[in-house]
Amino acid sequence: MHRKYQGSTKVKRAQLQALRREFEVLCMKDNKVVDEYFTRTLAIANKMTAQGKKMEQTTIVEKVLRYMITKFNYVVHSIEESNDVRTLFIDELQSSLLVHEQRMKINQEKNNKHVLKIAIYGRGGINNRGRGCGGVHGHGRERLTKDQIQCYKCHKIGHYQSECLSWQEC
Repeated sequence: MHRKYQGSTKVKRAQLQALRREFEVLCMKDNKVVDEYFTRTLAIANKMTAQGKKMEQTTIVEKVLRYMITKFNYVVHSIEESNDVRTLFIDELQSSLLVHEQRMKINQEKNNKHVLKIAIYGRGGINNRGRGCGGVHGHGRERLTKDQIQCYKCHKIGHYQSECLSWQEC
């Protein structure tokens, strides 16, 4: 019985050591969301508790704050300045980070829509000469036909620069 119990203790110690290492190297990945990071962190903490190592909330909170990705730096700093990390609950931290993540996502979607508008209006917009042709410019979503196009090379109407006979002579 003594050998069996001692072997079990060694196995538990080895498993706990592996979990401790996994907990130490765990960090939030750039392409992951806050919920996934918390899920992974708490899963390891729960496994460590099952092996006999009591995990303090402060340890988990500090771990999460220390290994957030860089785009959360200002959020982490704000949380550390406005709260006592020693008394901060994991649920409070998680909800705070989730709110900030949602705001970041909304701001990014707004920026993406703005960039998309620029790309759409930039391609067919007023300042675009498009494919080396100048002269008459499209307005809005209006399509141009070849009889409205002026060649960028010879400045004659009716063809693109790539089709220009003067261009081929050079």
